This record gives sequence, C-alpha cells and structure tokens, in this order.
Amino acid sequence: MSLNDYRRALTAPGARAAVITSLLGRLPIAMIGMALLLYVQRESSSFAIAGAVSAAELIGVAVGSVAQGRIVDRTGPSKPLYVTSALFTVTVVATLTAIELGAATPLVVAGAFAMGLLQPNIGSASRALWGHLLPPGRVREAAFSYEAISLEVFFILGPGLAGLLVAMPWAGTGVVVGAVCMVLGSVGFASTRAARTQRPEPSEHAGALLGAIAAPGMRTVALAALGFGVVIGFIEVAVPAAAVEAGQPTMGGLLMSLASVSSVAVGVVYGVHPWPRPMYLRLPALLVGFAGLVALLALPTTLLGLALMLLLAGCLITPQSTAHSVAVEFAAPPGTAAEAFGWVVTSVTLGSAIGQSTSGQLVEMTGPPTAFLVAGAAGAAIAVLLYLRRNTLLPSKTSLTLAGT
Repeated sequence: MSLNDYRRALTAPGARAAVITSLLGRLPIAMIGMALLLYVQRESSSFAIAGAVSAAELIGVAVGSVAQGRIVDRTGPSKPLYVTSALFTVTVVATLTAIELGAATPLVVAGAFAMGLLQPNIGSASRALWGHLLPPGRVREAAFSYEAISLEVFFILGPGLAGLLVAMPWAGTGVVVGAVCMVLGSVGFASTRAARTQRPEPSEHAGALLGAIAAPGMRTVALAALGFGVVIGFIEVAVPAAAVEAGQPTMGGLLMSLASVSSVAVGVVYGVHPWPRPMYLRLPALLVGFAGLVALLALPTTLLGLALMLLLAGCLITPQSTAHSVAVEFAAPPGTAAEAFGWVVTSVTLGSAIGQSTSGQLVEMTGPPTAFLVAGAAGAAIAVLLYLRRNTLLPSKTSLTLAGT
C-alpha cells in the first residue's frame, strides 16, 4: 500500500458521508467503558467493583457484536443501527439511574451488560461497507488500515476525555457525552445513501449456526484478537490505578491516551511496510512483542516513567488492529464480512473484560506492577497458541496477495 491508496479510499464515491458519520459514532468506543469505570470507581471507591461493571459492559459488547454483525450481513446496516440506537439510549439512562440511586452492584452490573449488548455496532457496519464501495485490492486494504488507524485516534481521545469529564461536577458526564456521540453518529451513518443502498451478499454460511467462526482461519484471528484484548484490559485498569496510587487520579485516562499516540504514528508507517510479511507469523509476533513491552510497565516507579513506557508499548497496538482487519478479509467465508469483524470485536472485548476483571482483583491485592507482569505472561501464552495454529492461516493461491499486504 501507499499513502495515495488511503486518499483514493476515503474519496471513493459514496464514502465521504459514511466516513464523517462513522467518525462521530466510533469516537466513544474507547470512551464509554473508561468513563463508566472511572464513574463507578468514584461512586464506590473500589477498583474491584468498577472493574466488574466495566467488564460486564464489555461482555455485553462481545455478545452483541456477533449478533448485530450477522443481522447486518442479512439486512444491511440501516435498520439494525436505528433499532439498537434507540434501545441503547434507554439502557444508558437506566444504568446511570441505578448508579445514582446506589443500587446493588449486581443490578448495576446487569445494566452495564445491557448497555454493551445494545451498543450500536457501527464499527462492524463501517468496515463491512468498504467491501461494497471498493473492489478487492490495495485501495480496499488501505480502507481497512484506515479503520484500524482511526480507531486508535479514538483510543487517544476517548480515555483522555473520560479522564477529564470524570472531574466535572457530575462524574457520569463522560458516559452521557459518549452515548450521545455514539447514537448521533450511528443514526447519521445509517441514514447515508451508501448504508441505505447496501445489499447483502448471498452466502451459504449466512444461516449456519457458527457462521463465520466455523472457518479455522477465522478462529485463529479471533484468538489473536482475544489475546490482544486480554493485555489491553489489564492495562486499562492498572494504569488508572497507578495514577490513583500516585495521588493524581485524573491522569489515568490521559496516560492511556499516550499509548495511542505512538500507536497511530507507528500504525501509519506499519500499514505501508508491514512486518512480518506472512500473516501466519505476523499475528503471533505482534502479540508476543506487545506482551513483552506491557510487562516492562512494571518497572517504572513514577508516572513520568510509566508515561514513557506507555509510549513504547503503544507502538504495537495499531499494527495488531490492522493485522486483524486484513486477516478477516481472507480468513472469513464470503458474505460474512460484518459478522466476521463482529467476532473480532467480540474477541477483543471479551479479552478486555477478562483482563479488566482480573487486573482489578490484582490491583486491589498487590498493586499495578503485578497486573502488568501477569498481562505480559498471558499475552505471551496466547501468542504461543497462535504460532501452533499458524497452519490455519497459510496463504492459498487466492489469498496470497492479501496475506502479504
């Protein structure tokens, strides 16, 4: 790919309105979970409870992503996004009310799960739309790379905004702002001509019980996304906890944003010159490298040192997201694009939920450094499993070009 391929993708006929509205809808993807975690921690004074609530929201996203993706593959994105946007609004209001009234933790956890379950899956819908707007080739691959890079921009803005808004007179402000952006962006995207005229592709896998995940290569991609999510989940709790221990709680979200700064910068270069070239080696190599860098976060004893190490660790975030997106293109069965990417979202969010809940317990018991070390060990173990499954992603004659891009 080249930088010109990015320009051609974003200026393709029908792409402009979809790109703009999806930007607004995807902005809070990293913001809502972080804002909910910080809000609940502020109200309960417990990272264990906050981690459980945030994990429940992520599990809801994990469950809803595949179901919504399968529906989008069958009907197009507009109707599902309209319906989920309305239901999501109701669940956000109900969950915030429960938190404000001091409801029991299980009730708040259930509300957070419903929020995630009904969160409009605009990420899968946006990615799947490129398959209809662009023919196979470098420009489409640039569009997929753009999706991953832009998502990391939201990981820069999201946690930082969540950290700032939790300091407002009402700590739930970040959740509300994130929800409003997501609903407006999703409804706007669903109303674009490109989304309304999208027609589903006929697929023999569309009605299958397992759908896209029945493909062995797709299961390997999902495992890679799971490992990535586990490591991310650990640091999403351990970094804010380190900020709290240092007496600067509002720095938690800003510190997380630093990882995304280097992630985006490296991601643009990596999209043009990916390494390793073969996808079956790229997935385990990127994960084990990321796990090693995250383990090193246990070394700094100051927030400044932690910030510098987060900049280094962030270098391998976007390359993994880009690799997952490209791998889906040739690992998923035809006609299952939205569902397949839904499995990636599900795997990342399920992994994040596991990482957040485990990290919350470790932080409470032994402190953030232990959480960073366990995160590195978990990521390395999953990277080994990916290497053992590398044969499922060996390029065929038809996918050789995609696997090397």
